[in-house]
Amino acid sequence: MTIEIRLNGEAREIPAPLSIAELLDHFNLPKDFVAVERNRSIVPKQKWETVALAQGDELEVVHFVGGGSGIDDPFVIAGRAFKSRLIVGTGKYSTNQVMAEAHRRSGSDMATVAVRRIDLKAAKGQSLLDFIDREKMMILPNTAGCYNVDDAVRTARLGREAGLSNWVKLEVIGDEKTLFPDTAALIEATRILVKEGFIVLPYTNDDLIVARRLIDAGAAAIMPLGAPIGSGMGIQNVTNLRILREMITEVPFIVDAGVGTASDATLAMELGADGVLMNTAIAGAKDPGAMAEAMNYGVKAGRLAFKAGRIQRKLYASASSPLEGKI
Repeated sequence: MTIEIRLNGEAREIPAPLSIAELLDHFNLPKDFVAVERNRSIVPKQKWETVALAQGDELEVVHFVGGGSGIDDPFVIAGRAFKSRLIVGTGKYSTNQVMAEAHRRSGSDMATVAVRRIDLKAAKGQSLLDFIDREKMMILPNTAGCYNVDDAVRTARLGREAGLSNWVKLEVIGDEKTLFPDTAALIEATRILVKEGFIVLPYTNDDLIVARRLIDAGAAAIMPLGAPIGSGMGIQNVTNLRILREMITEVPFIVDAGVGTASDATLAMELGADGVLMNTAIAGAKDPGAMAEAMNYGVKAGRLAFKAGRIQRKLYASASSPLEGKI
């Protein structure tokens, strides 16, 4: 028995039944560093073995070429590859036009948006989403402002129902002044949402044990803070982040919160972070567009330096010029 599907825009007949993993084998396609979309929905890599193809399915199997980090150094979350390792936000900008320019100059292809009630008294006008280039940027709903499991889960569900995404940046705040996460509630909310098919990226502290619990709960990435949210203090927990980088390799490790300027982003990447998420550092700058561009360069420079490998630190000087032939 055969069925007809469309694969990367071309009609193809395949034996039935086939899973996505079997389809890739059937056409001798790579499984590493690729993303698969079925009927315009991303299929997480962990589901490739179980998702069965049906008559008329439309599939796209893609990777990235040219620009960005390149196929030799992909930034992949839950099977989806991104060109930029910088994730940006949408809050605190003076205007939506300023935000749009900052997004463009950041080079980012993922932006977080908060799920909020529609203001029934507000004048009708353009939505925030009208200023985000959906062709270039993936929308990442977040649960900012949620202080318990029920509110966070409910907000994530509403974001998905609104058609934003089944991805979610999960925040469950435990303290109003510091905005530190409630890690027990965060783990519970992660477990619930993963069971409901969400791709969960939890904002957490720099605790290795909590990170492991989140991974066990199904988190698609670990997103520890570098300093309190919006503080602009820069990376305050270098040692802990180094430990996390060494011990957490199953999922991407993304520094979220605390970055104030481009050198902070560079340091995060030099410590081995797979990516950096920021909002206030760009939106609150005197020139958000210029700061977004600086962050773009800072993230790229830090990643390149991390891969290059810094020299060993020494207490005393070491001459760089040879002594042989000295006059």
